[in-house]
Amino acid sequence: MPVSLDKAVIARLKYSGERFEILVDPEGARKIKEKLHRGEKVSHEEIAEILAAEEVFRDSKKGERVPESELVKIFGTDNIYEIALRIINSGEVQLTSEQRRKMIEEKRKQIITIISRKAVDPRTGTPIPPQRIEAAMEEANVSVDPFKPAEMQVREVLNEIRKIIPIRLEVAKVEVRIPPEYVGKAYSTVQKYATIIKEDWLSDGSWEFTAEVPAGLVTEFFEKLAQITKGNVQTAILERHE
Repeated sequence: MPVSLDKAVIARLKYSGERFEILVDPEGARKIKEKLHRGEKVSHEEIAEILAAEEVFRDSKKGERVPESELVKIFGTDNIYEIALRIINSGEVQLTSEQRRKMIEEKRKQIITIISRKAVDPRTGTPIPPQRIEAAMEEANVSVDPFKPAEMQVREVLNEIRKIIPIRLEVAKVEVRIPPEYVGKAYSTVQKYATIIKEDWLSDGSWEFTAEVPAGLVTEFFEKLAQITKGNVQTAILERHE
């Protein structure tokens, strides 16, 4: 379904001394820019879903369209989807202050979640809570790009907040053995927290596995398993690494 004009924003590209504008859904444009940052392909269908009008404008507010002949001359094509993709990728999406604020806040939360899952205090090896990471970001005045994937901003954010707090990202390699009567109940929890490296089914039906778990979640993971198995679980941390 086409995007309504009243909800669309301008995506603008200045190229060869000229201005080219399209009208897009801001959230849809954000998702496409994230895909492009990751090097993922974007289909014409995805572009069509975020366009409010299948037109390229010189000035969208005045309704001044760019002739097809000029589009071919500048972009080498008059295909609206290919041109729109270039405008979104290389141009700027004009957000309102409220739209930008909401997108930045959402992206900030995503970054904090990613960091807090793996973050530990290198002095003690203990997890660093999300609130402390958020406070450090605010103190360091960290800038967040609303259009760049959260995972691609983590390293830059870490470099900034390390000036405020000691922090290191770690993954823990753990070994777990779950009795057979609790395997069914525990399986979804294991899938949620851990990436299994090796697993064995023992002769008594117990499930034994080695897995990697974000360091910040190890304690929580072990506690969840203890609750499910009523304490009848064997757990051990084999090593920690970045």
